[in-house]
Amino acid sequence: MTDTKPKWNRRKDARPGEIIEAAVDVFVEHGFAAAKLSDVATRAGVVKGTLYRYFDTKEDLFRAVVQHVVATNLQAIEQAAQAFRGSLAELVPVLLMRAADGMGDGRVPALARMVIGESRAFPDLARIWHDNVVSRILTLLSGLIANGQARGEIRSGDPTAYAFSIVGPMVTGMLFHELFGSASPHAPNLPTLAAQHAETIVRGLAPDAPGNPPDFQP
Repeated sequence: MTDTKPKWNRRKDARPGEIIEAAVDVFVEHGFAAAKLSDVATRAGVVKGTLYRYFDTKEDLFRAVVQHVVATNLQAIEQAAQAFRGSLAELVPVLLMRAADGMGDGRVPALARMVIGESRAFPDLARIWHDNVVSRILTLLSGLIANGQARGEIRSGDPTAYAFSIVGPMVTGMLFHELFGSASPHAPNLPTLAAQHAETIVRGLAPDAPGNPPDFQP
C-alpha cells in the first residue's frame, strides 16, 4: 500500500533515510561545495533544523550517503566472499560482475567523481571515501589473495598490489562513463569488461601455469 502521508507527518525513524536519499540527489546534482543543507531539507520534506537532529555537519551527511549508496553494496560483496567455498579463480568473476552491477548505479560514479574533484578543498571527503569504500575493497581482496597464496592457488607477490590489479580496470571503466559519457565509442560495457578482466586475472595469478612468466621477485 502506498504511504500517502506527508513526509513531515511520518514516523521519526523514517526521516534519516529520507534525508539521506535527498542528500544523494543534491550531492550528485550540485557537488559537495555547492550543496546546501537547506536544499536537502526541502527535497526531504523537512525543515532545516530537522537535519541537525541526525547530522551535525555536511561531512557527516556525506558519510551517511556513502554508507547508504556504496557501502551497502560492498557489504553484499563481503558477505558473498565470506560464504563462498570455492577457489579464488571461481570467486573473482563473481565479485567483478557484482562490482559491475553496483557501478551501474549512476550515483556511485557521480559520487566518486565528486570526491576526486573536491577532495583537495575538502580532505574529509577523501578520508570518508577511503575508510568506507577503498580500504574495505582492498582489505577484502588482499585477504582473499593471501589465503589463496597460502593454499598454493595464487603465485607469490604482494597481495595488495594484486588487489589493485583486480579493481583498477573496473574503476577506470566506471570513471570513463562518468567523465566522457556512455555515447563515446570507447565506453566499455562494464559486465563485458568484468568477464574478460576476470579471465585475464585468473590466468595471470595462477602459479606456474603454462605460458605464464615466472613468479615476480621484487
